[in-house]
Amino acid sequence: MPLANIISIAFQWIITFSVWCIIGGIIIFAWFFLDLPDVDESLQATRKPIITVLSADNTVLATQGHFYGLPKRLEHLPQDLINAVLATEDRRFYKHFGLDFIGLFRAAWVNLRAGKIVQGGSTLTQQVAKNLFLTPVRSLKRKIQEVMLALWLENKFSKDQILTIYLNRAYLGAGTYGVDAAAKKYFHRQVDKITTYQAALLAGLLKAPSRYNPLVNKKLSHKRTIQVLENMVSAGYLSKEQAKLVNAQSRKKIFKSKKNIGGYFADWILAEVSSFVSIGNTDLTISTTLDTELQKKASSILFRALKIEGKIKNVQNGAILILDL
Repeated sequence: MPLANIISIAFQWIITFSVWCIIGGIIIFAWFFLDLPDVDESLQATRKPIITVLSADNTVLATQGHFYGLPKRLEHLPQDLINAVLATEDRRFYKHFGLDFIGLFRAAWVNLRAGKIVQGGSTLTQQVAKNLFLTPVRSLKRKIQEVMLALWLENKFSKDQILTIYLNRAYLGAGTYGVDAAAKKYFHRQVDKITTYQAALLAGLLKAPSRYNPLVNKKLSHKRTIQVLENMVSAGYLSKEQAKLVNAQSRKKIFKSKKNIGGYFADWILAEVSSFVSIGNTDLTISTTLDTELQKKASSILFRALKIEGKIKNVQNGAILILDL
């Protein structure tokens, strides 16, 4: 067979194969596209209703539910917080189109050298797509849909709008969603009043909110925060001297925790509340008869008794019964 005929037949096969690949790609794309969640519905903030348990004098004993802070515009957030998030989550955020092939290859190289997954290649836009529209289940289908939604987000919103959505909707542990809710939960202050160290702490929570929760593990949270400060130095947002100063200031108390009063009582209330009322979709406040001052005095007396008598009688737990005659 002449060479010209062979080339012609090969060319026809290549064209035919290419056409079928395009058709197959369109079918696969359409299948993933038709199964995408309702975007407009997903953009609306949804949360579990907040249940608040109060004592007789209106002291908050416990809260349960999803806490969203006030939506904050990007220009109203501390620059240190924005810098900390970008330095840690997506340094090339303002340079890519929703997918960052440079970041993906860099993460793959780092993971290959480490012999395990230590760095992700997802962009901040992909994280928004996953958090807002998709489930956390890892699958090829979800990853493809994540990419599709990331490209849609980049076409629909500006970079600043995407970053604003991310900072207002990301989960930051302890039931909090958004940086404002997290600042109030961990530091008891508005997000625009947080320090550089606190900003780095919040940025560090994005990777694993429960693991780096400062109210659960102070040492691990501090270690993660130092890593974020180093990221900020590497990205050029802080000098080494500034990072050292921020680290030195972190020895001061950077978050507040309240002493738990009537914790077991509140847990019992929360466990039984569904038996008495229908929670529905609205917030619920439960007033109880617990006297916080009396509870404090009783706890103090019991603690002293266990400290002295408990060692003698090998007793570690106790209870106090108070009667009003």
